[in-house]
Amino acid sequence: MSVSRYFSAAVLGVAMLCTTSALAQNAAPQGFLYGIGIGVNQEIYRGYSNRTIPLPILGYRGERLSVYGPFASYTLVDFGNISFSAKLAPRFAGFDQSDSRVFVGMAKRKNSLDGGFGVQLRQQAWLLEADTVFDLLGNSNGQESKLALSYSYRAGPVVIEPKVGVSYSDNKLVNYYYGVPVEEATADRLAYNAGGAFNYNAGVSFSTPLFFGGMTRLGIEHHWYDSSISNSPLTDRDTGLSAFLSWSTFF
Repeated sequence: MSVSRYFSAAVLGVAMLCTTSALAQNAAPQGFLYGIGIGVNQEIYRGYSNRTIPLPILGYRGERLSVYGPFASYTLVDFGNISFSAKLAPRFAGFDQSDSRVFVGMAKRKNSLDGGFGVQLRQQAWLLEADTVFDLLGNSNGQESKLALSYSYRAGPVVIEPKVGVSYSDNKLVNYYYGVPVEEATADRLAYNAGGAFNYNAGVSFSTPLFFGGMTRLGIEHHWYDSSISNSPLTDRDTGLSAFLSWSTFF
C-alpha cells in the first residue's frame, strides 16, 4: 500500500477543515495553530475500501497568508466583500502497482502540485468561492476549476455550514488518473481514453469552541462523479462519501 493513497484521504480531510465560513472569517484569530483530526474517505478505485486516516494539523493564519499543512493561500487583493488569492495545493491522487490488483502492469501515476488563483465573494452569511488550478509539475499537464456556495449560521455556540459545489477537470487530468492507454490494457482492463469531467458535491460542517479551549469541527460530504470517471475500468463506483473530525487551537 503506497503512502500516497493514505495522503489522498488525509488531504481531503484537511481541505474540508480549512474551508472557512463567512461567519468565522469575520473574527478569525491569527497566528500559528496545531491540532489533531481524523478523516475517512470512500475510495472509488477497484479493490479499495474506506480509509481511516489520522490528520496531524500544523499551520498559520495571518492577515494575507494562510498555511494549513500542505495547503497555502495568499490574498492578493481584498475589497472587503470580494477578494482574490493565489493558491498552492498538493494533488495526492497517484497510484502504483502495489495499491490494488487493478493497477498491476500499469505505470505509476504520480502525485503533483497544483497552483492557481481564486476569488471569494462574501455577502453576509453567504460565501461564493471559485478557483482554477494547474498542474505545476507537468505530470498530468491538466487543470481543474471549482465553484462552491456555502451558507453559515449560528445555533448557540455552534456554527453550521451547508455547502454545495461543482468542479470541472479537463481531459488531461482525468485521463492521467483514470485512463488506460493501449499498452497497459489487458483482458480485464480494457483501453480507455477519459474525457473531461464535471463532478458535484454537497455537505455540511459543524464548528464549535466548546471543547478543550480549541475549535472542534465535524463535517461530511457526498461526491457524485462524472461518467468519464465512473466508466473507467479502474473504478467501480460513481459516488463516494468523505468525513472528518478535528480539533485545533493556536499556540
